Amino acid sequence: MMLIATGESPIRCDQSWIDTDSGSGYRSDSIQAAFLGQPGRNSHLPIHSIVIAWRPGPQCRIASYLTDPIAHAPIRPDGLHFSALQCGLDSRGAMRMPSRLRSHLILASTCPSRAVERKFRPRSKSLSQSTRNGHLRNMRSFNTAGPVVAQDHYCIPPLERIDLEYVLGLIHDQKYFILHAPRQTGKTSTLKALQDHLNSGAEGDYRCLHVNVEAAQAWREKIPEAMETILQVLAGTAEIVLGDHSLEEIRREALAKKSPGKAFWSALQQWAEADSRPLVLLIDEIDALIGDTLLSVLRQLRSGYDMRPQSFPHSIVLCGVRNVRDYPIHSSSEGEMILGGSAFNISATSLRLGDFDRGQVEALLGQHTDETGQQFEPAAMERICTQTAGQPWLVNALCWHACFESPRGRDRSRPISEDDILAAQEVLIQGRVVHLDQLTDKLRDERVQRVIEPMLSGAAHRSCTTHDLEYVRDLGLIALDPPPRIANPIYAEAVPRELTYVIQQDLLVEPAWYVDEDGALNLDKLLEAFQEYFRESGEHWLELFRFREAGPQLLLQAFLQRVLSGGARIEREYGLGQQRVDLLIRWPRPESEQRFVIECKILRGNLDKTLEKGLPQTAGYIDRCAADAGHLVIFDRSAKPWQERVYRRSEEFEGTPVEVWGM
Repeated sequence: MMLIATGESPIRCDQSWIDTDSGSGYRSDSIQAAFLGQPGRNSHLPIHSIVIAWRPGPQCRIASYLTDPIAHAPIRPDGLHFSALQCGLDSRGAMRMPSRLRSHLILASTCPSRAVERKFRPRSKSLSQSTRNGHLRNMRSFNTAGPVVAQDHYCIPPLERIDLEYVLGLIHDQKYFILHAPRQTGKTSTLKALQDHLNSGAEGDYRCLHVNVEAAQAWREKIPEAMETILQVLAGTAEIVLGDHSLEEIRREALAKKSPGKAFWSALQQWAEADSRPLVLLIDEIDALIGDTLLSVLRQLRSGYDMRPQSFPHSIVLCGVRNVRDYPIHSSSEGEMILGGSAFNISATSLRLGDFDRGQVEALLGQHTDETGQQFEPAAMERICTQTAGQPWLVNALCWHACFESPRGRDRSRPISEDDILAAQEVLIQGRVVHLDQLTDKLRDERVQRVIEPMLSGAAHRSCTTHDLEYVRDLGLIALDPPPRIANPIYAEAVPRELTYVIQQDLLVEPAWYVDEDGALNLDKLLEAFQEYFRESGEHWLELFRFREAGPQLLLQAFLQRVLSGGARIEREYGLGQQRVDLLIRWPRPESEQRFVIECKILRGNLDKTLEKGLPQTAGYIDRCAADAGHLVIFDRSAKPWQERVYRRSEEFEGTPVEVWGM
């Protein structure tokens, strides 16, 4: 059977397309004419790939018509060209497919700006499918797990998220380099897309393989077992992706004849020499390897560097969360800490995969609207961009919960509102989803604590080092640009809630105690209760806090969170050098929303100086948030008696009343 994926409807093959001379191919001129002559087809139609798959039996013939993938040139009669995919094909395009893949039809994405190849396994009609114009089609959704698959997921074409021309130049020039980014940013999707692009023949006669070495992590610093695992994964992946079985015998020979510290080097050498095509290796999850195992891999790659391209990979990309240069690798065998940069000093550059920009967020959400008809209200779109700051997993997770998990969101007749997005955010934070849980788990790291604690306490200066800042930036916990601050509002909300989770569970307070008969929040009564609680129990809890300098602010936030968890929201602003922590409380009411501002400061010097700075800041925050009332909470960490530290007074700044609370 032959099928051509060109977008709306497939074109079935005509018998005249078969190349009767060879008996096992097709006539490219007939296919080209059939496509361009299709009724209703426009020669300027912005489809960037047509992939043809014909499977008469165990042998598979595959070809593709491609436009220029960099120039985005539209398809025209004189702009089409033919190239055989290099994924395990010979020069004529013949390939013996692994049995597990024979049931796949190879189709092409109709993303308007990049060719994305994909596999489609025919399956029965289900809730994930719908019909359009009488044709069964797969319904896509937002991706929250694993690499994107264009057939199944709304996606920004991965190669549009990098400077492809620059990356291809590095590969052409035989460079070894680093690609890094925080977890669940799209690194693996990008590497897979780069693999497919290089194997398509669009950039020359490369053979490229993306391999994930994470499985070797289980062996920790046991180099023989780790090397065997890495080579097994490499050989298995080469068979599946490239249809190349030669690496299996090569790896067996390397493991049998070479020491564990040379087996990886030997296998890559023999594999590179076995085929004249340049070999490009994309090694994913390199930072999953530990200690001596990681050092061994890096050193073996370095030792083969000067043998490229004939006897070692033409180009290698190492991919992980951090730049290999910054890895502090503890070598048990050498009894010392070794920086990755010294073990892999052949890296040409380090590239960081960024978050989505606003245009990409809008494009991603636009795909959902195009396929389902469901709109995002402008306020919802703005909230998604603001709360996530473009972090790809957060964008997808918010929209998945709002559009597919929520019963309201599954009603395609109603648009997605700002409240839907905020409700989805609460689900993510309360559910302590893996993405957020992994991130907040890093708060135990002393390097992270030295960066985050001054932010939470509103300290004027940082006690962390430049290396600490770089480490926390690489984790994705703080923004890339100065001043140091939490990367996005969702993380800013998740961090203090994680740090105060145990305290919230132990607090014996009832939200109803602080709600008036008309449903209004009585914040004065709430702060009075916290003032008393802080005096009686604060010292006990402050001793237990890992982040002691930020303890008072965190304890207040825990108290507020416990009381306001029934539908109200707390929006937090804090950052290094701000000398304050700002909280905006939004209390929902049927007729209108109540808004309260709380600014937290540590008493530094005398009270008059603290008020001199705090009152205008609080008044400005009240004005910016259009709040109904504002409160300035001043924590006194001195040894003065409680009678002197606990007070309440009413102040005013340029006509704006501010209630001041001493604690």
